[in-house]
Amino acid sequence: MLKKMMWTGLALALSQSAVAQNKDYPQRPIRMVVPFAAGGVVDVSARLLAQKLTERLGWNVIVENKPGGNGFIAVNYVAKAQPDGYTVLVAHTGEFSVNPALFKDVPYDLHRDFKPVTLVSDTPLLFVANSKTPYKTFQEVIEAGKKNPGGLEFSSPGTGSYNHLAGEWFSLESGAKLMHIPYKGGAPAMAAVAGGEVPFAVVAVPAVLPHVESGRVRVIGLLTAEGMKDHPDWVTAQSAGVKNMDASNWVGVFAPKQTPDDIVKILNEEIAKTLAVPEVVQRFAENGATVGGISPEDFGKRIDKDLANVRDVIKRANIQP
Repeated sequence: MLKKMMWTGLALALSQSAVAQNKDYPQRPIRMVVPFAAGGVVDVSARLLAQKLTERLGWNVIVENKPGGNGFIAVNYVAKAQPDGYTVLVAHTGEFSVNPALFKDVPYDLHRDFKPVTLVSDTPLLFVANSKTPYKTFQEVIEAGKKNPGGLEFSSPGTGSYNHLAGEWFSLESGAKLMHIPYKGGAPAMAAVAGGEVPFAVVAVPAVLPHVESGRVRVIGLLTAEGMKDHPDWVTAQSAGVKNMDASNWVGVFAPKQTPDDIVKILNEEIAKTLAVPEVVQRFAENGATVGGISPEDFGKRIDKDLANVRDVIKRANIQP
């Protein structure tokens, strides 16, 4: 009995010690691992967040890029990292809401290997047209697509990209049979529609704004369920009768699965407070994004919902990687 009491007391002391240490977190640099090269939307979001966390709290937050392998390299690296809160992943829709639906052998699993921390940003996808085409509304695109199945093309950053899947989703829900033309990246896909190689594109807000300002591209509308406060004239596909259409690219933070809950809580709360700073809100808004800061539970639900939608689109459109 005495031995049992001693072991119980030791376990309690160790638990209390761990909690005390976690209250002092962080005591050394935090690495934010990004699955892409510098300059992309995930990298830019991570660097802005790291900078503002450092400025606001005095934390030492470092962004480390580990590109390659459809994001598998970085995601696996963080999944196997020490679960102490000092190595976290900053990833986007592709890693957790597309890859598991698109590829048969994904070497990681959200629920098995990670704890979602919070959503950082959410960027709507747009359906746009070359300004020399006659199309100005979703209704006109849908009518033309029904009359000429497969005769209207849209560009995306590549087969299996979320932009591609969003375009197929729109095609399925609207009944307009569009033809997908993949390009090697978002910039070439945007240049293709701006230059008239293809009539349409599915793109994120930051990529399209310079071309809209130059007059070469017009926005048909948003592929999200909700409109944008900064662009009230951009209608949604749902408002044009395309039900269930809701596609946007999110960026979020993830911790290895065994990371203590109190550390995840600290990260969630401090990231949320940082994202609520007006300057940070404005910086993301300049790139067409809204800030996150939601709970880990709500973020996990969002990821699962997007994954279910992607699985459905891939099955219905018979998309192969």
